[in-house]
Amino acid sequence: HRLEMTTRIPPCTMRRIARVAAPFTRRISSTSFALNEQKETTHFGYRTVAADEKAKLVGEVFSKVASRYDVMNDFMSGGLHRLWKDHFVAKLGPVRGTTIVDLAGGTGDISFRILDALKRSPMTANIAKGETEAATRVIVCDINADMLGEGRRRAESIAVAPGVQLSFVQGDAESLPMADGSVDAVTIAFGLRNVTRTALALSEARRVLRKGGRFLIMEFSQPVSSPIRAAYDVYSAYAIPAMGAAITGHPEAYSYLVESIRRFPTQEVLAQMMRDQGFACVEYENLLDGIVAIHSGFRP
Repeated sequence: HRLEMTTRIPPCTMRRIARVAAPFTRRISSTSFALNEQKETTHFGYRTVAADEKAKLVGEVFSKVASRYDVMNDFMSGGLHRLWKDHFVAKLGPVRGTTIVDLAGGTGDISFRILDALKRSPMTANIAKGETEAATRVIVCDINADMLGEGRRRAESIAVAPGVQLSFVQGDAESLPMADGSVDAVTIAFGLRNVTRTALALSEARRVLRKGGRFLIMEFSQPVSSPIRAAYDVYSAYAIPAMGAAITGHPEAYSYLVESIRRFPTQEVLAQMMRDQGFACVEYENLLDGIVAIHSGFRP
């Protein structure tokens, strides 16, 4: 015969254990709930903010300076930004019969240069044989209504070549209002660092590109040589916010600019991010020792 012994805990003892354990159970439960509810965060300059707040904060910055944006660019870069943008568009090599989307391009600075280049571009169809040329479209896409308004105002004095369509669209680089594989080239100049989720914006650019389409990025980056890096750090930390205060009346907007540049991925890191999102033939070119970099990639 086997002797079985069963130990029973009296009900009154069980109730006492439950009372003692209750506060710890509630604490564990609430901690678990808090972890589950924790919001995604990102950086806004050197501040950490909720990811869904960054677009609003960036929008407020650019709404304040929209009317003086390009004037401030002249002062900050000593006019060099114009040469950088000319080189950027020349590197793109716009041709007629294509659709080009310029992201974060509200004021039209890049798009207007593209329009100028298209005036010099030969017809893509054999017009002599009576064929109709494929439509040529340049689309300015920006999340900020004030920047787009500034671009539309300037576009009134821009001559557009026959057969070329210029349009302004309010849209988010992380969720582009374009169909899959519908455009031939996507550009973004000095705007990628303001996007909340950089990888998502890269993925969206690839999504809307046709096979063989090109994505071109120009952004402030990291100087290569130590002396230039040190001088640039001092200039950007002190001179740029001071100029912002004098020209736009909003020094905080340009303090954010400096902070966002320093938090942005280096040239190599951004190139790898592009590869990770499926771009091929990724390369970059440093301008002014890497203060500005142009990244290029193609949808295979």
